Amino acid sequence: MPTPHIIQVDSIQNLPGIVDNLDLGQDRPTMVLVGGASKVSPEDFERIRLLFFEVLAPLAEELGLTIVDGGTDAGIMQLIGQARAKMSGTFPLIGVAPKGLVDLPNQPAPCPDSAPIEQHHTHCILIPGSEWGDESPWIAQVATLVAKGQPSVAVLINGGEVTWKDAQANVDLQRPVVVIAGSGRTADVLAEALLGLSVTDQRAQPLVKSGLLQRMDLKQPMTTLAHQLKGLFCTEVSSV
Repeated sequence: MPTPHIIQVDSIQNLPGIVDNLDLGQDRPTMVLVGGASKVSPEDFERIRLLFFEVLAPLAEELGLTIVDGGTDAGIMQLIGQARAKMSGTFPLIGVAPKGLVDLPNQPAPCPDSAPIEQHHTHCILIPGSEWGDESPWIAQVATLVAKGQPSVAVLINGGEVTWKDAQANVDLQRPVVVIAGSGRTADVLAEALLGLSVTDQRAQPLVKSGLLQRMDLKQPMTTLAHQLKGLFCTEVSSV
């Protein structure tokens, strides 16, 4: 099985050169995946799994997207890697993770909280850091550099504390964020705030007020979600 091409970067100022050397070809539209897939019912997890296998991976293949995520073998990163492998996908799948939290082949684990790289990713960019969340601005910046003038959309699914940082990092770069309602946790808090409902987490309102968030419901048919997401990318294309 092919293994990810691992690249280490010491400064965010060096990212443009790193991305240019990834051999992705022409500028590519990008999808940023942020969030998680935990603390949900078995039924909701199955819906999340179907979202990856029936919507996100096929859409990336059809539209020639590059997907950027956290790169480790857990949660949504594991799901998109498995979905790409099952369909024998060819779209680039780039992980971005803190070097101090990644288990590298033939090396001791750097700390108890570390995680292996998801092996179906095509690339993994290791950035400085030793806490989850250090990678958030880097993920957002990598997606911007890959896309250049092409459309770039983040999809936020479930998620915990780090997902708030991910959402803010993408909004800071003026990237639209699709919040998957019904996927649990952070996504559901933001989805309620988008409906104008009262939420206790004060981090939600600035994100909603940015005007960059929109809500899609996990309970819809997968064909409907695929159509909605594709339409968003096409709208982004027409506005460029």
